[in-house]
Amino acid sequence: MKLNEDAWKMFQEHLGYTDEEMEAFKKDPRNVDVLSKTDALLSKTFVAEVVEAHGCDSGHKVGDKFYIGGHGNLLTKKCPNKVCLFALMPLAASINTMNELIYAGVDPNEMRFRRVGCSDVGLKCGGWGHIVMELRAEERVRA
Repeated sequence: MKLNEDAWKMFQEHLGYTDEEMEAFKKDPRNVDVLSKTDALLSKTFVAEVVEAHGCDSGHKVGDKFYIGGHGNLLTKKCPNKVCLFALMPLAASINTMNELIYAGVDPNEMRFRRVGCSDVGLKCGGWGHIVMELRAEERVRA
């Protein structure tokens, strides 16, 4: 997708860039490439589903789902009322990897290692509890 001037202007306003900052941004070919793939990225919702849980202080249980939009924003209205920060932290690297696969034109569900665990090591290892989440990319439902 080639970006027209209106798209550049909209993005500049979205980020609050000055004209000088926008010119510097546009000079980096990686930025141009990523923005040209925005539609592919925004067509996805990343879902992290809890597949194992024991002793979670936040009460996360098997079947809970965390939803993250294509640009990395937690979609809070679709998530449990309480979301543990320590469950979200390990998701960041995997979401970034899924984004990179999309930029490369690869289905992000082809990622081999899609399970991550929260940073609490669980009772047996001196912590309180532990959850394991499995990540997948779903087509975003457009309203």
